[in-house]
Order: sequence, then structure tokens, then C-alpha cells
Amino acid sequence: MADEQTTAEAGAAQAPEQQFVMQRIYTKDVSFESPATPGVFRQQWQPKINIDLNTKSDKIDEEGNFEVVLTITVTAKIEDETAFLIEVQQAGIFFIKGFEGETLRRLLGTAAPNILFPYARESIDTMVVKGGFPALMLAPVNFDALYQQAVAQAQAQSQAAEQGEATH
Repeated sequence: MADEQTTAEAGAAQAPEQQFVMQRIYTKDVSFESPATPGVFRQQWQPKINIDLNTKSDKIDEEGNFEVVLTITVTAKIEDETAFLIEVQQAGIFFIKGFEGETLRRLLGTAAPNILFPYARESIDTMVVKGGFPALMLAPVNFDALYQQAVAQAQAQSQAAEQGEATH
């Protein structure tokens, strides 16, 4: 039994320690525009809402710290008129150790944005209300599904490019 325990401890000592730690969350950029005010307040409020999401990550040092920026752009239009346009860049610094390759990319593309999203959603809702419009609570986002779509799309584009090169 002592030999089994020693072998297990040796295996654990050789495995790299894995850590995913949020260091800091901050607002990197915020923009609110309402070009159609005050006239838009006299119209019936049935806007078409468009939401664009984007994430970006950068390694910021050799210790394992990464900056992840979640950008959410919300455009509300009544007919062809823009009622408001909001862009929020919610960022965070994450310490990541012991993860590489696809696992690291998945953490940066899913886990970090899941942490940042509630902060961005609250900022957007606050700006909408302070701009004189009804509250806008964004629905939760499935970043895992978005990540899978992006990976599949990148693979499809890569295959199409390879096939295009093969025909030339």
C-alpha cells in the first residue's frame, strides 16, 4: 500500500499545477450615443435590437497573465432611425497556468467571457436607463456554443482555402 501511495504522489508531483484565477475586472471602453433624441421619445417604443458580441485575448506577460476583452455592441432602431447605440468593452486579467493549446483557447474564449458578461450587461442596462429608455436586460449568452461555432467556421474556412490552393 505504501508503494501505491508513493507512486500516486510521484505522478501528482509530475503533473503541472492547473490554475485559472480572475485577477481584475475593469471597463476598458464605454460609448453611448442617442442621435435621434428627443424626437425618438415621441414615437412608439418597438425597437429592433441588434446585438454583436466579440471577444479578444492577449497574453500580457510571461507569468501567465492574459487580458480578455468582451465587446458588446447594442443598436436599437425604430424604423430606419437609430434610437441608441451602445458599445461596452468589459475586460479582465486572468492568471492561467498549466493549460495549453485548445484547452487554453477554450478558457480564454468561454470561461473568461462568462465571468465578464454580467458586468457588461449591467453597464449596458444602466446606460440605457440613464439615456431615458426602458431597461434592456440582455439574455444570458452561451459562450461555449459561440466558441464551437467559431472553431467550426475557422475549420471550414481553412478547408476551403486548402481546396482553393489545390485547384490552382
